Amino acid sequence: MFDLNDNPHTRVNILTGERVLVSPHRSKRPWQGQLEDDQQVQRPSHDANCYLCAGNTRANGEQNPAYTHSFVFQNDFSALLPDAAEGSYNEADLLIAEAEKGLCKVISFSPRHDLTLPELSMEEITAVVDLWQSEYASLAANEWINYIQIFENKGSIMGCSNPHPHGQIWAQSSIPLELQKEATQQHAYYEKHGRTLLTDYVNLELKKQERILVETEHFVALVPFWATWPFESMLVSKRAVQDILAFTAEEKADLALIIKTLTTKYDNLFETSFPYSAGMHQAPSDGQQYPYWHWHMHFYPPLLRSATVKKFMVGYELLANPQRDITPELAAQKLRDLSTLHYKNK
Repeated sequence: MFDLNDNPHTRVNILTGERVLVSPHRSKRPWQGQLEDDQQVQRPSHDANCYLCAGNTRANGEQNPAYTHSFVFQNDFSALLPDAAEGSYNEADLLIAEAEKGLCKVISFSPRHDLTLPELSMEEITAVVDLWQSEYASLAANEWINYIQIFENKGSIMGCSNPHPHGQIWAQSSIPLELQKEATQQHAYYEKHGRTLLTDYVNLELKKQERILVETEHFVALVPFWATWPFESMLVSKRAVQDILAFTAEEKADLALIIKTLTTKYDNLFETSFPYSAGMHQAPSDGQQYPYWHWHMHFYPPLLRSATVKKFMVGYELLANPQRDITPELAAQKLRDLSTLHYKNK
């Protein structure tokens, strides 16, 4: 008899239409592979050699102000440039390229070099949410910017080049591939049902309670049924809004609360500064109407069994489709049962 908890099976990611292979029977296999460095590192509250700390000189020679809250500036080594030459290239419909321009910004969450999001106060995280909103509004005002990606890479294991807690915003002239996939799926569902895909999905998850991690007045944190990474999660607004500009002051404070709660649970899982890549998915900023778009935020953490054992996306994952061993339900149970008090404060 087929059992999601015991038998290998595939699950459909309703946001992209792609599949993930789930292999619950492999979760007990021994590990003799690579071990990562523990992310538990004691850092000073201010590092004189850090390019992001208040008052310090950045890599491009500019000096940071003596900021006391969150601070934003244009990335000194931007992947996208606002004055990039326009044009395209096509040779025999085989070698194809098109110019891309954009703006890249860095947000230092706090002047403190040693405090990540779960260790900040509610007021400090709310200030970060306010800055996300104001920066989105400022960037969206540019007619040539059609999509704005707000994200954070946390931890050296996720390629973070500076340990000072910070996030990024990339704004660009085209709409990225992952967003195109999600737009297609959400649009099709809305056309068929007259409601956003994530409205119905969240309501179903709230009824089942199998993968819910945290529920607040305005948001839900859950492990998606189709989760790829071992402890992947997603934040979804209960109200179907298209982008961060639609959030009220009350919703922004609630967003800060659920971010702090979720990231605290992450840190508590292996009692380490839990690494991840996280980012918001929201409607394009091209001036068009997207009633089918529903704001949400993905968290993709790489750790698998401990602070030193990560999940590798190789072989089958690169050549076929994603695969996981621990079920989303078990991952949700582990995270749900954790305290909301940070382990450092016990």
